[in-house]
Amino acid sequence: MKELDEFYIESDQDFLSSTAPYPAAYHPPKHIMSVSGYITNKDGELLLVRNFHRSDTMEMPGGQVEEGETLEEAIHREIFEETGIKVDLLGITGIYQNMTRGVTCVVFKGEYQSGEVRTAEHETSEVVFTKITKDNIEQFITREQFRNRALDAMDANYIPYEAFESRPYNLISRFEVKKE
Repeated sequence: MKELDEFYIESDQDFLSSTAPYPAAYHPPKHIMSVSGYITNKDGELLLVRNFHRSDTMEMPGGQVEEGETLEEAIHREIFEETGIKVDLLGITGIYQNMTRGVTCVVFKGEYQSGEVRTAEHETSEVVFTKITKDNIEQFITREQFRNRALDAMDANYIPYEAFESRPYNLISRFEVKKE
């Protein structure tokens, strides 16, 4: 029975810590969280960017969530970095998982608040607000996965979002489901 005891840990031990009996067996997850924003101005035009590394399509601004950052902080940062504008967020319109690359993207819907539209050096080659409809979207967003996100956000059904800390519980941010 002694050899079986090696596989069990005490309740105060963390099986993911380096003090666990077999820490070398644990590998951190190979998934990336990203965010994207369906942002409109007062004229109902959609904010789109053309990235240098995906120059064949326009897309909604966004990018990878950094360690220790909430989704809300990430979308504000990414939109400002890529476009120079600040936004008010309304809610989350969808979650999209790229199984090939291990990337999960959370799409927010929001509205222009302030700032001057500009490109970001070495990142965006074009940034525009333009009128997008279901009939003309393929002229701008040529990649199907990005087009699906925009189409879903056009007719948004918001989902709740909450960022919190535990031990003790501390609510950082929460979006309720909103009706338009």
